[in-house]
Amino acid sequence: MKKNCRVVEVEVVSEFLKNEFYREEFQRDRQLFEHLVWQADLANEGENAIRRALLFRRRGHLWRELPPDTQWWEVNLEPQDLARIRVFPRAQWRRVSNGSFLLSDIVQRIRSEKFTGRVGDFVAKIHWLSCQLQHSERTSVILIGVDEDLPLTILEGNHRLAAACLSTPQLLADRFRVLVGLSPRMVESCWYETNLANLWRYARNRVKNFYDREADLERALSAMSAVSSSALAGAAPKVGGPGAETVR
Repeated sequence: MKKNCRVVEVEVVSEFLKNEFYREEFQRDRQLFEHLVWQADLANEGENAIRRALLFRRRGHLWRELPPDTQWWEVNLEPQDLARIRVFPRAQWRRVSNGSFLLSDIVQRIRSEKFTGRVGDFVAKIHWLSCQLQHSERTSVILIGVDEDLPLTILEGNHRLAAACLSTPQLLADRFRVLVGLSPRMVESCWYETNLANLWRYARNRVKNFYDREADLERALSAMSAVSSSALAGAAPKVGGPGAETVR
């Protein structure tokens, strides 16, 4: 894995939201906030708060399990890195995995095994996505890990990464911007290391953040409005001061 450059958290939140914004939960938000999602001004703190609130309405419980000292990087994945990338063991991935959640093992099973029922529908979706990626625009995927050498877990992009590996590893370079969050404390996150201690911490945090201030969109909009009003007031010339017109 080759690190290209550091990435600020607000940019990772923005990229995550782009990949989530098609979901039904955001249907009533698209007309009002679509421009903030697709033409993100990362230097605008008010916009960043709104994007964070939108994402946190669906994924706040996930984001809070990442260590506060997480550093974000844009990286290039190399062929040998694929052998240490894992999907998170949830939903249909459990039924496809046969006990191994390494992306390479799951892709091999999808290639070689015949699945039926709901799992078969899930696998068919991965195959369909693999074809679509040949002609799609470049998007971001998000991984987390401890460092450059230990295993990486897919935080966002399970389906697309599996679909790309079904086709050709070159699609990883051609179609994905890879963002990786690294922290020595990532082993404390249930999304990276699933054990009783981490799951208990996750459950406590869910209760603690039953009302999620950061997911309160009205609060974010009010704060943005207050900042805008303050900026306008500060920019207005004072009577008789510099920039004031002389009355004739």
